[in-house]
Amino acid sequence: MSSTTSKPAYWKGVRHGAPFILMVAPFALLFGVFAVESGLNIIETITFSVAVFAGASQFTALQMMQENAPTLVVLISALAVNLRLVMYSASLTPYLGSAGPWQRALVAYFTVDQSYACSLQEFELNPQMTLQQRLAYFTGVLTPIVPVWYGATLLGALAGARIPEEWTIDFALPICFLAMVAPLLRTPAHIVAALTAAGISLFAAAVPYSLGLVVAGLAGMIAGAQTELWMARRGEQRA
Repeated sequence: MSSTTSKPAYWKGVRHGAPFILMVAPFALLFGVFAVESGLNIIETITFSVAVFAGASQFTALQMMQENAPTLVVLISALAVNLRLVMYSASLTPYLGSAGPWQRALVAYFTVDQSYACSLQEFELNPQMTLQQRLAYFTGVLTPIVPVWYGATLLGALAGARIPEEWTIDFALPICFLAMVAPLLRTPAHIVAALTAAGISLFAAAVPYSLGLVVAGLAGMIAGAQTELWMARRGEQRA
């Protein structure tokens, strides 16, 4: 596979990934602000974004750190939020699993909601794509997103250090989460999972160290999985 034939796939990925800048930029900007407000310095904030590169998990860890939760609880909560990435990786394996070790490592690091959603749809629509074309497309999707994520995080951290403490902007965090989650509610199972998790989280709000969030997340995943099973069985009975 020559690099020439991979170029169209790469630029197609760039075109598909570019619109996500509108969502990634304010999200990363907000993370930078909250990270500094939570006590991290600018270097720690940037290192956090580069090392983790998973917005929802980063915000979850930050929220736990603000509540002085133990380190183990912070790690468990962040991992629980990122469990969906395990399913993402499993579904991409048939298309990218034959890549070399360092390529698979990079794909694993850069597998996020945007790169996964675009890549899976493109690979399913074009099963004739070669491995190099798939890798080129995956890279193309990330090309406009990754620099914006790092750059906006830095801008947010620089701005956060200059925002007066009396300017309370905590309300922006749940709003940001809602804006991120709402477009993902595409099936009845998604909706059931979200409503279950939201409901359980209200009843579990008094659980120490915000572990109610983990309980609510697990309950939501179970409810969503059961809904999918119920719908699949119902479809088989009708067939």
